[in-house]
Amino acid sequence: MQRARQLARQYRGYLRGQPEAAVADPEHPRWLGALLALAYPDRVAQQRRPGGAEYRLANGRAALFSETDSLMKQPWLVIADLGSRQGQREERIYLAADFDPVLFDSVLAEQVRQVDQLDWDEREGVLRAERQRKVGELVLSREPLSGLDESARTQALVNLVRRKGLELLPWTPELRQWQARVALLRQLDLEATGASQWPDVSDGALLKGLEQWLQPYLGKVSRLSHFANLELAGIIHNLLPWPLPQRLDELAPHHLTVPSGSSIRLDYSEHPPILAVRLQELFGLAQTPRIAGGRQVVKLHLLSPARRPVQVTQDLANFWRSTYAEVKKDLKGRYPKHYWPDDPLIAEATARVKPRK
Repeated sequence: MQRARQLARQYRGYLRGQPEAAVADPEHPRWLGALLALAYPDRVAQQRRPGGAEYRLANGRAALFSETDSLMKQPWLVIADLGSRQGQREERIYLAADFDPVLFDSVLAEQVRQVDQLDWDEREGVLRAERQRKVGELVLSREPLSGLDESARTQALVNLVRRKGLELLPWTPELRQWQARVALLRQLDLEATGASQWPDVSDGALLKGLEQWLQPYLGKVSRLSHFANLELAGIIHNLLPWPLPQRLDELAPHHLTVPSGSSIRLDYSEHPPILAVRLQELFGLAQTPRIAGGRQVVKLHLLSPARRPVQVTQDLANFWRSTYAEVKKDLKGRYPKHYWPDDPLIAEATARVKPRK
């Protein structure tokens, strides 16, 4: 200690001008915290709530006292020794010293950075712009910014979507079907040749490319509720260059016409796509319907007259040959007024109880 004090006097003698009172007094208690902050800048920690055991470190992690400690009276600490055990999310504080954040205005000023931050106030749902003084992930002070740059503002909106996910946008079931239709055609191409003219419209690809397809349309968004006003269908559909929109309707149609004459909607939310249709409407159809230029067979959900599933198949010919007789026996008992022919391949399909005479 005597040698350390002698060196301290020697170093102070090198200083020009009048040093600060704290610098002049090496016994000042805040210097322990200052020295630890110089050694472990990532371990400067701010208390989450007054008197609480949990602190947030400059590196963004959490640390806490496992039992009551007198240091819990201090809003700022520097932690000299911490660690965690298996299964614990937070670090445990084993050795620490109180810290005076005023030191960030003088001897620790190099640890402070200034950041212009644009982000959302989650409670009020509005965009906030502020200039922050930060030490790592800890905010020392903040002041509002005015005159937002438009590109920075829309980039903040993009960052919000990227953080919260695409569900922040006004998706509809129809748009999700469109997404699945494009994805199906792309997948079939990639499996066949390794390349595709169909763009990647998966959620992951859309999130990655928000700056290209979404950011140009965010000019009128200033509140969280404004996302609901976006014309998302038009924005998303613009991802397909001409003539792909027309090809999409040809290769992955919304509906298929079955032998009864009914136009039945396809469900692309599963792979392969599902065609849920009443069994009687397929009489006379020998093979399972296909889409995508014949490359993709659909999955048939064969329904009873009450529209309850009685069979799921991708091989209609085999169903007629091996399973129909048993299914017919069951359905004839439950729906005796309906038409159940012995040979479904030569029978007339109908959406009614029985075919018209």
